[in-house]
Amino acid sequence: MSEDKPADTAETAPAEVNAIPNGKGHDPGEEISAKTPPAEGGGKETVPNSTQNASPHRTENAEANLPEGQEFLSGVDDKKTTHFTDFEGKTSFGMSVFNLGNAIMGSGILGLAYAMANTGVVLFLVLLTVVAVLSSYSIHILLKLSGIVGIRAYEQLGYRAFGTAGKMAAGIAITLQNIGAMSSYLYIVKYEFPLVIQAFLRVDKPAGEWYLNGNYLVMIVSVAVIFPLALMKQLGYLGYTSGFSLSCMVFFLISVIYKKFNTPCPFSDFAFNSTASMLNVSAMDPGGDPDPSCIPKMANLNSQTAYTIPILAFAFVCHPEVLPIYTELRNPTKKKMQHVANISIAVMYCMYFLAALFGYLTFYGEVEAELLHTYSRIDPYDTLILCVRVAVLTAVTLTVPIVLFPVRRAINQMAFPNKTFNWPRHIAIAVVLLTFINLLVIFAPNILGIFGIIGATSAPCLIFIFPAVFYLRIVPKEEEPMTSFPKVMAVCFATIGVLFMIMSLSFIILDWTSGSSNASSGH
Repeated sequence: MSEDKPADTAETAPAEVNAIPNGKGHDPGEEISAKTPPAEGGGKETVPNSTQNASPHRTENAEANLPEGQEFLSGVDDKKTTHFTDFEGKTSFGMSVFNLGNAIMGSGILGLAYAMANTGVVLFLVLLTVVAVLSSYSIHILLKLSGIVGIRAYEQLGYRAFGTAGKMAAGIAITLQNIGAMSSYLYIVKYEFPLVIQAFLRVDKPAGEWYLNGNYLVMIVSVAVIFPLALMKQLGYLGYTSGFSLSCMVFFLISVIYKKFNTPCPFSDFAFNSTASMLNVSAMDPGGDPDPSCIPKMANLNSQTAYTIPILAFAFVCHPEVLPIYTELRNPTKKKMQHVANISIAVMYCMYFLAALFGYLTFYGEVEAELLHTYSRIDPYDTLILCVRVAVLTAVTLTVPIVLFPVRRAINQMAFPNKTFNWPRHIAIAVVLLTFINLLVIFAPNILGIFGIIGATSAPCLIFIFPAVFYLRIVPKEEEPMTSFPKVMAVCFATIGVLFMIMSLSFIILDWTSGSSNASSGH
C-alpha cells in the first residue's frame, strides 16, 4: 500500500521494510518521475513500461488507496497513474520549516494570554514546554512509522494498523480537529471584522447596518475569499500564503510587546475614560504600594484553568500536515524532517510564550479570552491595534483553505476510498464544509467553547493516542518486543493522552454545569 514506490513493490511487505529504513525508499520513483514528462512528446521508451504494463490492477489499487491530498501534492495527470512523485522533493528545508510553522500557528495564540492569566506565569511556561516536547516526540513516532511501512498519510497509517476502523478513527479526528480550527478562524472574522469596519468608519453607535453584522461578513468572506482558494486542486499553490500569514502574526507579536509599555495599569475602559484624565491613572494606590491587580501571578488555579491545557494542546497540533510536508521535502530523511519539526515547534514556542506573557502583563486579570477585544476596551480607534486586527484577519482568512484540504482528504478516504479525483465531488465537499462551519460559527456561543471542546477530544488523539497505538500495532514484536524502550514509551504516551482527554473533558463539563464558565455566559 505504499504510495511512493513502484507498483511492483507496493504489496511486498519485506521489500517495503528494507526499502525505507533510511527514509529514501521513494528515490526510484523520483528518478522515474523525472523521465515521465518527455513521454508526452512521444518518447515512450524513456518510461518504464514494464512497471506500467506488468500489473495494471495493482497500479489502480495503489491509486485507489491514496488520499486525494497526496494526488494534489503530486501534481500527476490522471493518465499517469504509475507514480505519485512528480510533485515530490521540490521544497527546501527553510520553506518546509515555514510551511509547518504556518500549520502550527493558529488563532490559538489569541487565547494564550487568557490561559496564562488562569494558570500563572510559571505554571503556563511548564505546561507549554511539556506540550511542545511531547508534540515533537509524537512527530518522531509518526516519521518512524512512515519510514517502516512507506506510507505518508495519517489515515493510511490507521488503515495499516487497524484496517477500516483505524482509517475512520484517524479521519474523524482530523475532521473534528480541523473543523474546530476553521471555526475558530471564522469566529475571529465574525468578531473582529465588524469592529474594524466600525472603527475605520468612526461609527460610535451602530444602528443595525448590515455591513457591521458579523454573521453577514463571515458569509461574504467565505464566499469571496475562502471558497475560491479551497477549490484549488493542489495544496502546493496555497503555500504562497503561508509566508504572508506568518509575517502578519509576527507583526501581531511585535505590537503586543510594544503596547505593554504604552498601556497604564490598571487600565480604564474607554466608556469611562473618555471624560476622565489619563494622568489620574496610576499603578500605585494612595499608600504608595503597587496596585494588587497589577502584580503578575506566578501560579494561579481557578475554574478557568480547565481550559488552559486544551488551548495549549490545540496550539501545537500540526500532525495531519506533517506527512504531506515530509513528502514535499527535498531529499527527505527522517532526521531532516525531524529537524524541520523541531525548529518549527521551537519558533512557535517562543512566539506563543512572548505573546501570552506580554498580553498578560498588559491587562493581568482583566485579559479576555480573545486578546484583541481587550485592547478595544481602552481605545476603539487605536491605529496600531486596527492595523493588528487587519493583519490577524488576513492571516486567519488565508489559513482556512489550507486547513480545509486535510479535512476533504479525510472525508474522501472515509466516504469514497476507491474513487479517483473528481471535480464535482471536490467542489461539493468544499461547499458542504464551508456551509456547516458558517452555521457553527454563527450559532456558537464563544470562541473558548470551540477551543476547549475540540482541544480536549481530537487533539489528544492526534498528538498522543493514535501515533502511540499505531506504533504498537504496526511494529512487529519480533523487531521490538513489548518490553523494549520504544514500545514502553509508546504505552506511556498513549496513557498520557487518555488521562489528558478525561481530565480536560471532566473539568470542562464540571465548569459548564456549575454555570460559572465564560464560555456559557459569553462576553
